[in-house]
Amino acid sequence: MGKETYAAGDKEARYDCLKLENQLCFPLYACSKEVVRHYKTFLDALDLTYTQYITMMVLWEKKEMNVKEIGKNLYLDSGTLTPLLKKLESKGYIKRHRSKEDERNLIISITPAGEALKDRALEVPEAMSKCICIGKEKTEQLYGLLYELLEEFEKAK
Repeated sequence: MGKETYAAGDKEARYDCLKLENQLCFPLYACSKEVVRHYKTFLDALDLTYTQYITMMVLWEKKEMNVKEIGKNLYLDSGTLTPLLKKLESKGYIKRHRSKEDERNLIISITPAGEALKDRALEVPEAMSKCICIGKEKTEQLYGLLYELLEEFEKAK
């Protein structure tokens, strides 16, 4: 009986890798969902989704980029970006136009209204910092680890 129990125990141990508690992806997923949920409260006042917000952040910094560059910066594909950019254009925050040098390139430019939204968005990072209470040092460690992981995914492509 002891040998039989041991064999059964080995069989169960074999499936430990399938336990939710042993998955790195799960706390990443759950935390991401919670962070975006907290952002929603502040972004609703700006009439932006989280994805629209991060797109605007890139454009506030760069002013003008092609869709491919935006996608690379945000880890988003064109299928996700196209409707998002159309929505931002309909709100008057961006302008989409074809490149004069290469018609295949769609250029995205921030508008004056989009630039003005930047001032209203200044409150968001401060408000979010109050929602994530793990301290500056742990926040910096987590930030570094997550970007290290993103770099590894990029290398693997």
